[in-house]
Amino acid sequence: MEKKTIFSGMRPTGRLQLGNLLGALDNWIKLQDKYRCLFCVVDWHALTTAYEDPALLKENTYEMVIDWLAAGLDPEESIIFRQSDVKEHAELHLLLSMFTPLSWLERVPTYKDQLQQLKDKNLSTYGFLGYPLLMAADILLYRAEAVPVGEDQIPHIEITREIARRFNHLYQKPYFPEPETILNKVKVLPGIDGRKMSKSYGNTISMSDRPDEVRKKVRQMITDPGRVRKNDPGNPSVCTAFTFHGVFNAEEVASVEQVCRRGEIGCVECKKQLAERLVSYLEPIYERRQALQKEKNYIREILADGAKRASALAAENMAEIRELMNLGQL
Repeated sequence: MEKKTIFSGMRPTGRLQLGNLLGALDNWIKLQDKYRCLFCVVDWHALTTAYEDPALLKENTYEMVIDWLAAGLDPEESIIFRQSDVKEHAELHLLLSMFTPLSWLERVPTYKDQLQQLKDKNLSTYGFLGYPLLMAADILLYRAEAVPVGEDQIPHIEITREIARRFNHLYQKPYFPEPETILNKVKVLPGIDGRKMSKSYGNTISMSDRPDEVRKKVRQMITDPGRVRKNDPGNPSVCTAFTFHGVFNAEEVASVEQVCRRGEIGCVECKKQLAERLVSYLEPIYERRQALQKEKNYIREILADGAKRASALAAENMAEIRELMNLGQL
């Protein structure tokens, strides 16, 4: 049987952190064997909120794709490309905008949420309002049957399904599949200070951090604030380091919890053990990244080849879409 198609993308924000790895990238890598995968650097999406300062787009794209490859995305198995290199994304976005009601876009929960969160930016633009429609075009262009996303993106997939249904009804053919949601099995990681892991907080551990940087950041992790002395009983439920143990040291986490609660291990030693686990986990990714960092032309070749493969699929589908909309050749 032919593999089903999935599409997913990330905005080019530069080097990725552990939250990106565990929240999305790990799942992408596992899906490569089961599906025909298209993984896209959605640089036009980045412009919806960063249109005033796009200077870092190219460098951020380069750094992010290196992280993708270092983590295990295979350009032979998957199509890895940049959104702006396949112009059919823009064409389908335009055509879908002709019949998508504004009310559909205005009711997407993330629209009002981000307006509140990004008050310092002027987001009274169609690009920002139409972001879910561009996302729908990305997915539908390849007639993707499934999309791996986090829970916060479910409304975006639902509007994509509605747009697919509306197109199929208007043009009297079940052309677009209604894509299913593949929920990412997210292992939530806090930042080293206990808050949400975010570059804006400066509390991240990056996939590209050197082993000594990883150890330094682990030493800075917030632990149980009520624990004054080394042999005081600890409370792992309020300890950032223990959360990381649960993800990266799962086979020993029960033992770590017991000795902590009994005051048999100090926070310094506990974090030292965690640091070595984390360094070991990241070591193969770090080594592959170091090698890829020197191969800028290789990264360009992967993106160029991915764009060529994606464009072939997009051109074939757009020709059929134009015919259905009576926009084919005269």
